[in-house]
Amino acid sequence: MPDRQMICFYSVSDEYGEFSNFAAFPIMLQGKRWPTSEHYFQAQKFKDPIHQEKIRKAKSPMIAARLGRDRKKKLRRDWESAKVNVMRDVVAAKFSQHSELRLLLLNTGDAKLIENTANDSYWGDGGDGSGKNMLGRILMEVRDSLRDREIEQRDSGNQ
Repeated sequence: MPDRQMICFYSVSDEYGEFSNFAAFPIMLQGKRWPTSEHYFQAQKFKDPIHQEKIRKAKSPMIAARLGRDRKKKLRRDWESAKVNVMRDVVAAKFSQHSELRLLLLNTGDAKLIENTANDSYWGDGGDGSGKNMLGRILMEVRDSLRDREIEQRDSGNQ
């Protein structure tokens, strides 16, 4: 368990860069393989299956993000109310489907996880702690859920 009470992440090349949605950990969701959680998240902004598929096949998470931020394409009507659940689903899938990521996340103990970036005050901390840090919050929720699941499995194996 880390000694520090806060763990900051952002760039995939930094320590804990695996927590970034740009990290190259493919996931299976909705019967399809997505190259990164960013690809999945950005595609879910749209109802158009052709645009979703274009994002899924993007050569990098940066291109997927650009396609997802293109406002010439119409966002799904319920996006603002759905986006946190979409992020929760994709983060849970990523950390459930990759055992090394699950261990990394669980080994953060009870540390506060913070996406530290001035570029985003919703998913990140705004760079100065004033942001909502929704990605960090979701990672901590997923960590708690994975921990609870491991305890349940361990307890059911002891009966």
